[in-house]
Formats: sequence, structure tokens, C-alpha cells
Amino acid sequence: MTTTVVASAAKVHSSVVEATELPRLIQLTDNLYGAAFSLMKLLPARYIIDQAEAAGTLLPGTPIIETSSGTFALGLAMVCRLRGYPLTIVGDAAIDRELYTRLTMLGATVEIVEDTGQPGGIQGARLARVEELRLLRPDSFVPGQYDNPNNPAAYGAVAELIGGTLGPVDCLVGPVGSGGSTGGLAAALRLSDPTLHLVGVDTHGSIIFGTPDRPRMLRGLGSSIHPGNVRHSAYDEVHWVTAPEAFHATHELFRTHGLFMGPTSGASFQVAAWWARQNPDSTVVAVLPDEGYRYQSTVYNEAWLREQGITPAANPAGPALVDHPLDAPSTWSRLLWARRRFDDVMVPGAHA
Repeated sequence: MTTTVVASAAKVHSSVVEATELPRLIQLTDNLYGAAFSLMKLLPARYIIDQAEAAGTLLPGTPIIETSSGTFALGLAMVCRLRGYPLTIVGDAAIDRELYTRLTMLGATVEIVEDTGQPGGIQGARLARVEELRLLRPDSFVPGQYDNPNNPAAYGAVAELIGGTLGPVDCLVGPVGSGGSTGGLAAALRLSDPTLHLVGVDTHGSIIFGTPDRPRMLRGLGSSIHPGNVRHSAYDEVHWVTAPEAFHATHELFRTHGLFMGPTSGASFQVAAWWARQNPDSTVVAVLPDEGYRYQSTVYNEAWLREQGITPAANPAGPALVDHPLDAPSTWSRLLWARRRFDDVMVPGAHA
């Protein structure tokens, strides 16, 4: 007798946004899992637009203005194209030719601004231009990814997926830029387990966790401003990683696990893999924000790496433990933040 198994019908998604906004959960080692997104910022872009529509602050045809030089711009452009909103993106030179082409093909107008030396660096200049455009177009809507609480709130759906699939999670590791993903995920997961250990991954030259502002080779995480969505008191631990270390981890993520991801994912994997080895009895989840196709001509290109003077390399010594952000050396560093406010960590006298 032959038994025929009929597969259940797959769901037909209403759009590519619905089909791709949630991550795939992938076991990387015995106790380390990756939440691998195709385009993580697609989720908060869609959620912010949904909430604005529901509140009546975003009406059909309303022009949308936002600043981003990365994946939030692309996610927002996809949502706006599908829903018919005219979109202006204010970015900088970090918008490479490939991203610029994708944004304009989706109908977005892209403005590139330069660093004028004002506080906040290039991000400050971008925000200033957004404000100029908002005043010129008083009927416009600004999603405001850095300060809009609907950015972190969007990740409640990811927390449900993680909790429903893996069960309790002991440690969450992720890169920090706007503060949306790590802050939002931790807040939602802590509703069932307040002891969840949150590790934020930053890079030298970012002021988010108190290191001095300077040019950063590792983009997509860190900031020259203090985003309102970064709740410092949520973080148990902070790591600063370098571009050579993160790029090596990005390559290793692909070589070892077949995950072709961007450098922020590599930075997250670098720290999460170390933390999981130090805590073998803990369940660890690493946030992997986006795929690597945008970086084929840079992070995955040996000629470009040589031009930048970068040799991707692991740091077998692991992170140097420091007591204050200003003590962090120019290599992989770690600070036990201990859920303190920013001012409490940076208090005068704490730095030797």
C-alpha cells in the first residue's frame, strides 16, 4: 500500500513586505541562534507607516521625508512605493550607487548632504536638512526613526517569533544604531523574563555609549548623535568592535554557516559567538540585520579592502574588559554597562 502525503498549502503573502519582514531563526552552534533578516529595517518602516495611518496623521498622498543612508531608506522606499506615498530620502555619501539606484527605481527622491562641521556630524547635517524640508512642506510626514517609539515597538512581533520558537532566551546580542531592534526586542522579551541579558554592539568613533566621535569605517551601527530610542538603562553589556574584526566575522559567518550577511551582522556574530562560548549553558540569540548583497563591492571585495588598508582578522584574545568608555583601546573592548543611565556611566571621576 502506498501512502501519499499531501503538503499543506503555503500562505500567499499580500506583499513582499509581509513575506520578508520577519527573520529566519537559524541554529549556529549548540547554544547560539541567529535571527537572520533579509532587510530588518523593513519591519519598523512598515509598522511606523501603519501606526501613522491608523492615527490619521498620514493620509493618502501625503509626502514622506526621512533621513537614512542605509537599510531604513530602502525599507521605507518599498513600503511607500506599494502604498503610493511620495518619498524624499536625505542621505550622505554612504549611499552607494547600487542603493541609490534601488531607491530611485522605487520612486524615491534622494538628496545627498555633506558634513558641515555642525554638532552631530553628518547625521546632524542630515537631520537639519529634514527639518528644512519639513518646514517647506508642512503637510509632510517624518517617520523619525531615531526618536519614534514605534520603531522599537515594531519588534514585538520578532519577540513573539523568538519566544514561540526557542522558548526562554538568556542573552540577546545585537548592533546598536537607532536603538530600535535591540531595545524593542529586549523590552518585549523581558515581559516574560526580566533577567534577559542584553548586549549592545557598537564601534569605536560612535558616541552612543560614550567613546569620542570620529570617522567610522564600520557603518550601519553606531552614531554621531544620541538617538532618543537608545535606552541606555536597558543594556547589561556593551562591546566596541573594529572594522577588520567585524569584516572577518562577516566572512566567517558565510564560510562557516552559509549566511551571506552584511558587516553589522558580522559584528553581532563576532560578539554573540564569543558570549555563547563563555556561557555554554545559556541560550543566546544574535540579531543579524541584513544580507550581504549591498557589500559585494566592498566588504566582500579583496581589492577594495586593500585600498582601504584593511586586513580582515579575528581577535583571538577576545574583548578587553574596561571600566569606562574612555578607557576602551582601539581593539575589541567590553564594558559591563549594568543597566545604568548614560550620565551615571560617564560621571566625572569614573574615568581613570
